[in-house]
Amino acid sequence: MQYDFDEIVPRRGSCSCKWDNAPEGVLPLWVADMDFKVAQPIVDAMQKRLDHGIFGYTRVPDEYYEAVINWFDRRHGLRIEKEWIVYTIGVVPAISAILRAMTVPGDKVLLQGPVYNCFYSCIRNSGCELVSSSLKRTGDTYVIDFDDFEAKASDPLVKVFLLCNPHNPAGRVWTKEELRRLGEICMKHNVLVVADGIHCELVFPGHEYTPFASLGEDFYENSVTCVSASKTFNIAGLQIANIIARNPEIRARIDKAINVNEVCDVNPFGVVATIAAYNEGGEWLDQLIAYLKGNYDYMREYCAEHLPDFPLVRLEGTYLAWMDCSKLGMSSEKLEEDLVEKAGLWLNAGTMYGAEGEGYQRWNLACPRSVLTEALERFRKYVSSQVLREC
Repeated sequence: MQYDFDEIVPRRGSCSCKWDNAPEGVLPLWVADMDFKVAQPIVDAMQKRLDHGIFGYTRVPDEYYEAVINWFDRRHGLRIEKEWIVYTIGVVPAISAILRAMTVPGDKVLLQGPVYNCFYSCIRNSGCELVSSSLKRTGDTYVIDFDDFEAKASDPLVKVFLLCNPHNPAGRVWTKEELRRLGEICMKHNVLVVADGIHCELVFPGHEYTPFASLGEDFYENSVTCVSASKTFNIAGLQIANIIARNPEIRARIDKAINVNEVCDVNPFGVVATIAAYNEGGEWLDQLIAYLKGNYDYMREYCAEHLPDFPLVRLEGTYLAWMDCSKLGMSSEKLEEDLVEKAGLWLNAGTMYGAEGEGYQRWNLACPRSVLTEALERFRKYVSSQVLREC
């Protein structure tokens, strides 16, 4: 089946967080959800469940576990057993529960800034102290400062490392060699790796997602992986995710935390949508990735021609472009506000992702190309108005 990602699907008035929180006339390219209709098999599965007409408490069936297990084996070569899976309502609640299970207030949690903003709130809410081993901007990409990472991981109070792969917002898909080196450092210093793989399917040609747990038994035992079909298949509102924990002691602690924090019950539509996505969504996903890559290539070409002072970081995975806007000489937060007010364009300020994000804006490219074109035009006109004002 051929899917039409150029189709404009009006979302205002649908209680869309992305669109209905934006003032009328403002193009929202901020929060990470897509403006594309989901794969038809997901719609069909949900319609069948809807037609049943009763939506009581849901039992997660064996078919759900089989879909998850088979997908990760087929697509990523990761072996998962049913008992290693703990389901919950989302990746962020999963990370929060894991931190509560594996740390005590006053412990430290390591991350790599700039990074997904909810990592920061999860750490704060657990009573832990945040430690960032900042990624290093090199050319049009980011690299890991392994010496700095090990120096910080060696602190006895650092108990957990939050790994974002693919990385949001830096766009990196970490290589096996990079992941192995991070994992060896963490095992050396008794630091548990918590891998957020929510964007793991959204990887561009020429790059490959490597599940951290697939690197070897020791890596599997010293890690927890959080995944969901939500970002990949545009079903985030259905609120379901999985924690994969092979180590039985770690899994038992996490399972207890999931129940203590009351994030253990999922909804029936999330269950059937995930089954359909993993069993029948591959064709849609392959077409989606090609379209997203086309959007990214289009944006790079546009910026090279019309916005040469606003370079993009190379995007290897996710649909989130990271633009260097330091040329404007204003804070990221002020620029976000100014763009909404004067350009009718809503992006994410880089500082949402840590102090390392100052000077950047994050763009959501998961929209029809005509929408992206309009957004880029609005940004270009805004930049031109700033230049004229300075003159």
